[in-house]
Amino acid sequence: MGDGTAGPRMGREAGPRCIALVGPFGSGKTTLLEAIMERTGAIKNAGNVAAGSTLGDASSEARAHHMSVEPNIAETHFLGDTYTLIDCPGSIEFLHETDPVLAGCDLAIVVCEADEKKIPALQITLKQLEERGIPRVLFLNKIDKAGTRVRETLKMLQTASTVPLVLRQIPIWKDGIAIGYIDLALERAHIYREHCESEVIPIPSGEIHREVEARFEMLEKIADYDDALMEELLADIPPPRDQVFQDLATEMRAGLICPVFIGSAERANGITRLLKAIRHEAPGIAETNDRLGFTPNGDTVVQVLKTLHTQHGGKLSVVRVLAGKVADGQTLTRADGSSDRVSSVMRMSGRDLTKRGEAGPGETVALAKVEVAKTGDTLTSAKTSAIQCVKLEPISPVMAVAVKPRDRKDDVKLSTALTRLAEEDPGLRVVHDQDTGETLVEGQGEMHLRVSIERLTGKFGVAVETHDPTVPYKESIKGSVSVRGRHKKQSGGHGQFGDVVLSIKGLPRSSGFVFSESISGGVVPRNYFSAIEEGVVESLKTGPLGFPVVDVAVELTDGSYHAVDSSDQAFKTAAGIGMREGLPQCNPVLLEPILKVSITTPSDTTARINQIVTGRRGQLLGFDGRPGWANWDVVEALIPQSEMKGLIVEIRSATAGVGSYVATFEHLAELGGRLASDIIERHKREHA
Repeated sequence: MGDGTAGPRMGREAGPRCIALVGPFGSGKTTLLEAIMERTGAIKNAGNVAAGSTLGDASSEARAHHMSVEPNIAETHFLGDTYTLIDCPGSIEFLHETDPVLAGCDLAIVVCEADEKKIPALQITLKQLEERGIPRVLFLNKIDKAGTRVRETLKMLQTASTVPLVLRQIPIWKDGIAIGYIDLALERAHIYREHCESEVIPIPSGEIHREVEARFEMLEKIADYDDALMEELLADIPPPRDQVFQDLATEMRAGLICPVFIGSAERANGITRLLKAIRHEAPGIAETNDRLGFTPNGDTVVQVLKTLHTQHGGKLSVVRVLAGKVADGQTLTRADGSSDRVSSVMRMSGRDLTKRGEAGPGETVALAKVEVAKTGDTLTSAKTSAIQCVKLEPISPVMAVAVKPRDRKDDVKLSTALTRLAEEDPGLRVVHDQDTGETLVEGQGEMHLRVSIERLTGKFGVAVETHDPTVPYKESIKGSVSVRGRHKKQSGGHGQFGDVVLSIKGLPRSSGFVFSESISGGVVPRNYFSAIEEGVVESLKTGPLGFPVVDVAVELTDGSYHAVDSSDQAFKTAAGIGMREGLPQCNPVLLEPILKVSITTPSDTTARINQIVTGRRGQLLGFDGRPGWANWDVVEALIPQSEMKGLIVEIRSATAGVGSYVATFEHLAELGGRLASDIIERHKREHA
């Protein structure tokens, strides 16, 4: 073949490809992007993550923390084909950014290293790809620093994958250092040259036995899905090379296997061979449309992978063109029927934007000012046939921070900035807590929230103050009382008179508030009942302990009125007086919210998670294997909301950064003793 690679050119008509770089944090995805961009001539010299000179991770937040905090997009060309590479964050706190990107990608390159501690993180990445049905290859990075043999590494990595990992290359070792590799499909040896293409050499005589053995293992794995190949192997008939490449490509595209390539992104070793394999074997837009269940019908259809707000260009929607052509001025419609015009079509390379012409099937571009577009949307030029190719599930937050503007006059500015921030980041949720009146920013972890607050100030120009969210304690009563509330005021002209007798008693948990009346003889006219109830309800907003009162029944049993001086306001006031006098006599108790928490953790850290739960006044309900996940557990527990602060930090610390949880309100529980007294006293001081 013209590029020196044997095998069929399966993707010749595939058109522009979109490739995601995914994998555990710190495995070298951004460095691999730099190496590919340098090798293909898109940039002159590869940047360095530590030095903050990479094409990707150009945001101030990414460079300050030396980590990817959002997808980084770059376009390049290789042997006449166009590729958009999207470097996705590896930290679990930013993993939500990957799902919308994967929806429109043809292939994922999973970047990993021979590090047993990162196996759970690799498993999370591979599971995400498996659930989306994304074809994938694995790039075993840092081969120059490997301390274990590749076969041993492969066995270790296989525990993270539900499909066979098929080794495509084996290293050539010299003095314990990988100096090159043998391509098992090509049956060809290569010697690494730093930051250059490797040099083809005959397979060294001392490596022939290893090559034959490793190639046979590769063929055995792919023969599991090809009966003809299996028969050839059993008959000791060497299979044609084209057939081997055909099987490798077909089975990878179908998600039956995950081919494994080796190299060093830092030294740019193994890059060209990886690119050639992708060029020949990666699916194109037609197969991606099949995966999405979409059949082109002549209309323009685009999938929104990412939303960005720029300081000068406004809103940008990064899209993959699934069908048709998208151009300036074109109107695109969401599945809900809302539509907007494309202001301009832009090419993205890191943070750089360049205006370009129309984009066709397979291309990945940024559309300016399509205000209705949201991440995960499918947009179409058709006005009547709504399309939604992908369903993105809401992401449960694991941590929250309360925010307010440093300057009160920035209230509106903060609200706008939070809306835009949440629009950019699908893992972020902004809520107004009705119980506490606080604005909460909820996210996926400590670093995620830190980056979000930094963006509020740095990107959107709003200085904010933050604090831990207030725990919404409540109170209730254990006793009962009958009390009179009387309001009488005379100040010339009509006076004010209201007189009620209220029976107050506690109710079982979660019963809510019940108001009733058993007036006889019309001692209080019926038209005042609603005002009395209103006065009761208002008094429940702050009880004798200082918190909202719940699970209470109040019955109006008696009272009196004045034909001239009685009014709705007078009876409302009288009811409030009665409640304020009566509630302290009913043995008030503090109630704390209890959450049901489902913690996902690797099985070898389950015991530690149990200790963390019990150390936070938690009640363990049990644990079981995580369905569909080998060597993972789900721990179920009840934990007081006041004990949730920093829980995710402790879980992540115990699980090498991969543990997580989902928490939902379960019930209110009575809290007594010194702990309750301290909470009540602190609340009184804060509201004095």
